[in-house]
Amino acid sequence: MNWSEVRQLFPERCVLVEAVKSVTRGKERIIEEMAVIDNFENGNAAWKVYKKLHTENQSRELYIFHTNNQEIKVIEQPYIGVRRGI
Repeated sequence: MNWSEVRQLFPERCVLVEAVKSVTRGKERIIEEMAVIDNFENGNAAWKVYKKLHTENQSRELYIFHTNNQEIKVIEQPYIGVRRGI
């Protein structure tokens, strides 16, 4: 489904979504099609589920958005951090 469909189905909610079809244009990640995993009253509850799912499978493209936003925008940033060897 697209963002306008998600907004209609889950008004005034935080939604945890998985990108089904997405593309990068410049530094922006365009999510053309998404699947709603769950919806929540607040971002804290959504964040807990996000962390659990991300720990289980880091290759999933998961996002948390609030449906009050008319549009969504995801800016890609390179990972800058410390990597540890075993």
